[in-house]
Amino acid sequence: MSIITNDSSTLTKFLMGNEAIARGVMESGCAVATAYPGTPSSEVMESLTRWKRELNHSIYLEWSINEKVAFEVAYGASLAGSRSAVVMKMVGLNVASDPFMSAAYLGVRGGLVVIVADDPGPHSSQTEQDSRFFAWFAKVPVYDPSSPREALDMTIRAFDLSEKYQVPVVLRPCLRVCHARQNVTMNTPGDLVNVGKFEKNWTRWAATPKFRLALHGELNQKIHNISSQERDAQPRLVAGTPDSPMAIITSGSVSAHVKDVVASNPSLSDISVYKLDLPYPANQESVQEIVDSKTRTLVIEETYPVIEFQIRNRTKVLGRTSGHVPQQGELVPEVVESVISEFSGIRTEERLIPNIKARRPSLCPGCPHRPAFFMIRKLFEKAIYTGDIGCYTLGVNLGAVDTCLCMGASIGMASGFAQALTGKPDGNQIVATIGDSTFFHAGVPALINAVHTRANFVMVLMDNNITAMTGGQPTPATNFLADGSPAVPIDIEKLIRGCGVEFVEVVDPYDHGSLEDVLKRARAFSHEQRAGVSVVITRRPCIRTDSATVSGTKFQVGENCDRCMTCIRDLECPAIQFIKEDKKVRIDMDMCAGCGFCVEICPSQAITPWSI
Repeated sequence: MSIITNDSSTLTKFLMGNEAIARGVMESGCAVATAYPGTPSSEVMESLTRWKRELNHSIYLEWSINEKVAFEVAYGASLAGSRSAVVMKMVGLNVASDPFMSAAYLGVRGGLVVIVADDPGPHSSQTEQDSRFFAWFAKVPVYDPSSPREALDMTIRAFDLSEKYQVPVVLRPCLRVCHARQNVTMNTPGDLVNVGKFEKNWTRWAATPKFRLALHGELNQKIHNISSQERDAQPRLVAGTPDSPMAIITSGSVSAHVKDVVASNPSLSDISVYKLDLPYPANQESVQEIVDSKTRTLVIEETYPVIEFQIRNRTKVLGRTSGHVPQQGELVPEVVESVISEFSGIRTEERLIPNIKARRPSLCPGCPHRPAFFMIRKLFEKAIYTGDIGCYTLGVNLGAVDTCLCMGASIGMASGFAQALTGKPDGNQIVATIGDSTFFHAGVPALINAVHTRANFVMVLMDNNITAMTGGQPTPATNFLADGSPAVPIDIEKLIRGCGVEFVEVVDPYDHGSLEDVLKRARAFSHEQRAGVSVVITRRPCIRTDSATVSGTKFQVGENCDRCMTCIRDLECPAIQFIKEDKKVRIDMDMCAGCGFCVEICPSQAITPWSI
């Protein structure tokens, strides 16, 4: 990481976008920051913990149980007078939508910035929804940074705007901003901001519907004032000349691609390129003036037509609604170049795009989820497998995940399947799989509901004591908080029993015999005795953590291998490969984690400990 010292109060570092956002939070005098991990947002909180430690800062940091709780904690801090921030990915905003919508009406006291990372593509999400649209829906202003440097600056501006108008403000970095790197100038964080003591006023902070109507009117006025008075709501010229007959209006991460495409082709250099830092609420008069003064205007934004829909007269506007910009998928440079070429009528130089065959994502070699899925598939051959969000979604590769909707849905959907298929032949065995962090996040209410309604299915809780898919963040079961300070760990078995579950057993998924035995007994409880939900906790640390333990033994495939492909087809371990040229199965010693489960399931007993 390059470090350039400017003076005693500033420093320049080569930062990831999420690091820059975290630094902006610190420099804004924020006192409380909460989050729930999710790519591409996770590094914001992780960076905050590092800045806190390095600066010996007093900011309170929290990995909350889910996004709704994270928002509520941050909102409470705002009402107490402190600046606060809450961090999540865009589908997390769905979870936090209830307090998010209501907080817009009630307003804030200390500045509240809602940092929502979007994932156009999508690359690691269920949807590619646009959080700017959600902000418009809630009537909340939204900043759209195009680079790490801009992300830091806009974070600070978002806090100021929030306090000025007493409204939550969304900062919406996209994946390409979150994970891009750039030299960013930082300032020394000052004192924590506090706007004063909380004063009770139930007509605002506990407003009943009568008073909510008045608050809605106040919110509408705030949005009008922001759009008409704030410079960030007006488009600014960032490339080309203002007197060109053609214009492009853009915002956010894709605006960087637009500027690069226009700058790299001299034939496009006179196209007027305008950028909106605050795409909602945009200054509609200024935008309309640009559109009216041009023969045609192209709107390029990621991912929905938020700016486009705010243009009153769109007869000369091209974009997503006209079909000139793709309706789905990330606007990568090649796509942007093609769109601008078609819009301008100027051919751009064709670029050779490498054709790289993508490798599907797989569970890591030695992952404790793999033997659990293998055994589920073996013992519940004709069952319906409801899956969930996390590493274990990749159980689909092992044929043990049939559905994946959203966080915690495996349990609720299992209940629905069980109720719908009761009494019907060939279809009443249901197995739900969920991880420990996801269970804490959204599975508990669904489990209570399943027990209460007497649903019959097996739930396998894959407990690796970490939020593995997003980088190893702590869960409520760990004994430390985001910044490493002590926490009260929650006993997940007691929690499950407290939900009313009678059958709760814990097993090591590496223990082949015990795993098979406990799953058989769970099957008998739920599907034969029809005694309700049974919960099997497969517990072993994530293979990527320091606490993971394996034998350390490497394994090899012997000559007696009959190429039945059980290890490749049914176990799907990336370390086991079929070499077409040699027509042999081999184990990559560099990838093998030494878990030894392949030895247990090989029908020909061809896999043995490696020897020189």
